[in-house]
Amino acid sequence: MPAASADLATTWAFLEEGVDHIMTKLQTGVSYSKYMSLYTVAYNYCTSSKINNTSSDSGIGGLSNRTGANLMGSDLYNHLIRYFVVHLKNLREQSEALQEENLLRYYAQEWDRYTTGANYINRLFTYLNRHWVKRERDEGRKNVYPVYTLALVQWRNNLFVPIQQNHTKLAAAVLRLIEQQRNGETIDQGLVKKVVDSFVSLGLDETDTNKACLDVYREHFEGPFITATEKFYKQESESFLAEHSVSEYLKKAEERLKEEEDRVDRYLNTQTRKALIGKCEHVLIREHAPLMWDSFENLLDFDKDEDLQRMYALLSRIPEGLDPLRKRFEEHVKKAGLLAVSKLAGEGTTEEALDPKAYVDALLEVHQKNSETVTRSFRGEAGFVASLDKACRDFANRNAATGNSNTKSPELLAKHADLLLRKNNKLAEEGDLEGALNRVMILFKYIEDKDVFQTFYTTKLSKRLIHGVSASDESEASMISKLKEACGFEYTNKLQRMFTDMSLSKDLTDSFKERMQQNHDDMDMTFSVMVLGTNFWPLNPPSHEFVIPAEILPTYDRFQKYYQQKHSGRKLTWLWNYCKNELRTNYLNQKYILMTSSYQMAVLVQYNKNDTLSLEELIAATSIPKELMTQILAVFVKAKVLINEETDQYDLNPGFKSKKIRVNLNQPIKAEVKTETADVLKAVDEDRKFVIQATIVRIMKARKTMKNQSLVQEVISQISQRFAPKIPDIKKAIDTLLEKDYIERVEGQRDTFAYVA
Repeated sequence: MPAASADLATTWAFLEEGVDHIMTKLQTGVSYSKYMSLYTVAYNYCTSSKINNTSSDSGIGGLSNRTGANLMGSDLYNHLIRYFVVHLKNLREQSEALQEENLLRYYAQEWDRYTTGANYINRLFTYLNRHWVKRERDEGRKNVYPVYTLALVQWRNNLFVPIQQNHTKLAAAVLRLIEQQRNGETIDQGLVKKVVDSFVSLGLDETDTNKACLDVYREHFEGPFITATEKFYKQESESFLAEHSVSEYLKKAEERLKEEEDRVDRYLNTQTRKALIGKCEHVLIREHAPLMWDSFENLLDFDKDEDLQRMYALLSRIPEGLDPLRKRFEEHVKKAGLLAVSKLAGEGTTEEALDPKAYVDALLEVHQKNSETVTRSFRGEAGFVASLDKACRDFANRNAATGNSNTKSPELLAKHADLLLRKNNKLAEEGDLEGALNRVMILFKYIEDKDVFQTFYTTKLSKRLIHGVSASDESEASMISKLKEACGFEYTNKLQRMFTDMSLSKDLTDSFKERMQQNHDDMDMTFSVMVLGTNFWPLNPPSHEFVIPAEILPTYDRFQKYYQQKHSGRKLTWLWNYCKNELRTNYLNQKYILMTSSYQMAVLVQYNKNDTLSLEELIAATSIPKELMTQILAVFVKAKVLINEETDQYDLNPGFKSKKIRVNLNQPIKAEVKTETADVLKAVDEDRKFVIQATIVRIMKARKTMKNQSLVQEVISQISQRFAPKIPDIKKAIDTLLEKDYIERVEGQRDTFAYVA
């Protein structure tokens, strides 16, 4: 070991021998004492205050002479540079004859040896790094590096760049290995990783040597790699599609994208992921997207779930990939819905005879099937949900069964709900009524004219309550709560009041019966009454006179008086057209109970005094109009309660027989069913006029002045949740409000209205 005061030549001769051993023969080992003596010599030389007179030429890419301690550092630094240059020249010469994988193996092996050695040498010259190199860099000399970084810079300049300049020999060999792997061959992935990692290590941030820099990696590897990837997949995808179906291509593209994701994890820098996957998505998906879009409907038609999932997953990777699918999906659902209804309508059923259950089931089946597709194949993505909703809204409101009418769907849905909520409904017995009501609500969501549904539903509910045929109060309450949740309190206010009236009526009947038992024990009939609020019940009083039969007149009078005493000032309107009765037969051997309407009862009690009566006599005795009377008598003749042997002459049938003891004669009359629908639609039209007017007043009160166009748009926006208002109706409402002085035209401003306080 040289003395602490040894000159440069002696010092470097000792250090060079040690450095060369570490760089070329490290596998044979270095003793601790040898390593420490090398460290000490380097340290002693750097700290020597003696100024050597020995001249030192400036090193290759090194630094010119300076004085004092500066000189000591630069001398060692320049000698290190010279050593690296000579060492790397030998490595380069040995590599020139090598090609492809052999070159990569040689490069990787030497890189391992070189970087390991450089690490040790870096530690040998710790003092040089900490003091001389640091000071030089602090003074702005950025071409001075710590020893390990210097080793990398020399490798880059003297080995890596010269090899690469020869037809990008190194990167090309790596790319060929990757292509072989893409073609299914097995390659040494560890070798590729070592070479690619060296590209990353050779990047240098001039301002901060500790900072990662990917310039070399990007220029020499990533750029060519991305170009090669594009070329490879462009060729492969085109030739694959020429020979295979789109379904098979979807599998292939999915596999290839997964392979490339794995490739990044195995041996590429993670920063490459974005560029690589982006390029693959462009070549494999975007360039073939039109073909996928065109085959989408075919996959839907044949319920190819797996292929749909793949297509969704692939196309969702590109920004514009899903929009065409959503549009096609919407068309597909709409077509399926219209076809389902066309089949029903095509089965020879007239509009009136269309079965509400069959209609609702057909629509729900289409919705359910496609809703499952959205959840399963499109992961419930919001855009597809919106397409499904739009398509369902279209076919639920306008189809072969509805024709040009917007009211048919809500009417059929309300009738279906009515059938569900009646007694003797199988679903109610099986316990799946709640599920069936939830399905009604699915369709209700798509109905545009919710006010039509509301009016039909209210009418049907009133019948269920009056006739006591409701499946259960719980189910009725459940349905009302669902409607309330969907449309708000106002929508169900009337429905809830109807239940309140029923409860009050029961209490009223009970207290009336108690009074009668105390005061009149001659009552030989069972009687119950429902007193219902005119504003909440969609019930119309009879349009004709009615002579109350003498048999029930005393009870009628007593109740009238009782009610007037309890609630003075209230007027009772008797709805005979909704009443029902039970009569006992006393003229036959077998006692029967005949279940009748009030009008039927009024006709039958006439036979208590006569065995035969003419049509005119019956009309005179009851005041029932002729048209209705003939329909009532037709029911009796059909049931053989009366005999009609002569024209307009009706005799009581003494030989009447029936298998049932309770005979139901109270069948709905066709004319009544038709007028019910007409009445409902008339009521809806009337309600709409007031809703539009009230909405206009509310808007104008808030805004004070408004232009005609803006007002119309605002009205449509506020009412569309309830029904789709027609512009002529809005204009009529504006004219009405102008006449009533709720609003006025603004002078000098065209088409502008002001609110009149």
